[in-house]
Amino acid sequence: MADIDRTDLKILRALADDGRLSWRDLAQKIGLSLTPTLRRVRRLEEEHYIQGYFAQLDEERLSGAMSVFVSVTLEKQTGDYLARFEESIVQAPQVMSCFQMTGDADYMLRVVVKDLAAYQAFLTTTLTQIPGVAGIKSAFALKSVLKRSAPPV
Repeated sequence: MADIDRTDLKILRALADDGRLSWRDLAQKIGLSLTPTLRRVRRLEEEHYIQGYFAQLDEERLSGAMSVFVSVTLEKQTGDYLARFEESIVQAPQVMSCFQMTGDADYMLRVVVKDLAAYQAFLTTTLTQIPGVAGIKSAFALKSVLKRSAPPV
């Protein structure tokens, strides 16, 4: 972050709050004229501080209200086992995020489903069918306390 200044941070905050902000409104909000604002936004995009613009969808209405954190261990941690798992898991629409981990589990998933029956179906028809999966531990979220769409800047 050494390459960005206070004005760049204002741009990032404003766009994180509202990615549909017009360039003119953005310029007004940060206190610059339109041309320097656009120049700064383009540089932030080119340097990958801004990686895209998207609509925040209602996860609960579209996928379900139940978040499950799933620890997955594999039979082996060789490249082919890891690659096969990753290729399979990205195909599962219930998986909202997947992280390779250190420690007891090889992967941590956040799975979103509408109810317990849907989670059981995900387990039996998807997760347990991936070759090399040796262990699965599930933890159900009671409530969401914080879900950021972007890191605070």
